[in-house]
Amino acid sequence: MPDSADELSRLMTAVRRGRVLTVTGRRREPAGRLVRELAHRLASNFFDGTAVVSMDRSFGPADLAASLGCLEGMPFLPCGTMDATSWLAERDMLLVLEGTEQLDAEALGWLRRLLASAPGVRILAAGPAPLGLERELVYRL
Repeated sequence: MPDSADELSRLMTAVRRGRVLTVTGRRREPAGRLVRELAHRLASNFFDGTAVVSMDRSFGPADLAASLGCLEGMPFLPCGTMDATSWLAERDMLLVLEGTEQLDAEALGWLRRLLASAPGVRILAAGPAPLGLERELVYRL
């Protein structure tokens, strides 16, 4: 976790003003705990709320779309829908990705397309390394 309330506030501002913030660290749990805390504190800032996807195996685009479609309380396309980008293009939401080392190259491409077509979507990610997305901000634990 950040050392001070000011640092936590700066991270929340970075999520609200930027498009992608990735929290990196050697161990999964501290980064995951921080992104969950940030998502909890920021949920009311997004009209469509937050969606948290935790990955513990290799994830491709279909896995991401299926995970989003199956989240409890998430008004989303039916489970397993592949082309979720058009639906997401109209949303104001925070997409939280935990365990980003599990994303394959196709999933990263899908996230790039999502960011290009969905101006109201922000990504808050946790993993050992940055995602390599355009205008990504990185916070190292």
